[in-house]
Amino acid sequence: MTKNKTQETESPVIDFINSIENEQKRKDSFELIRIFQEVSGFEPKMWGTSIIGFGNYHYKYESGHEGDAPLTGFSPRKAAISLYFSCDIEDQHGSLLAQLGKFKNGKSCVYINKLSDVKEEIIKALAKESIHFIQEKYPIK
Repeated sequence: MTKNKTQETESPVIDFINSIENEQKRKDSFELIRIFQEVSGFEPKMWGTSIIGFGNYHYKYESGHEGDAPLTGFSPRKAAISLYFSCDIEDQHGSLLAQLGKFKNGKSCVYINKLSDVKEEIIKALAKESIHFIQEKYPIK
């Protein structure tokens, strides 16, 4: 079975954030750490080379594919900041997304240009719901 490319590492989160060239993304990243740490209760950890994750869980799909992933997190990418929540974000969190502010989204990601484009309390609510959903679906055994 193939191994997931994105795994938790020991790389320092602060070093990664300090390497971000865009000053606004760097500031927003420090704020997002505060937000996600407050909501999740977990310390930030690097996942792969560019994802900052909080907590972790083990998943196993019906296909047999399994692995570990952060409960929630973000990545300050060049094009946008990716916020990671549980799968099928529109189906699970549509009412919250409608209140978020200026964003785009994919299946389990919300893309924002800067933190001031969205409401902090809605990010917190999305993270809380996402963590709850994941922990219900993949309970620790």
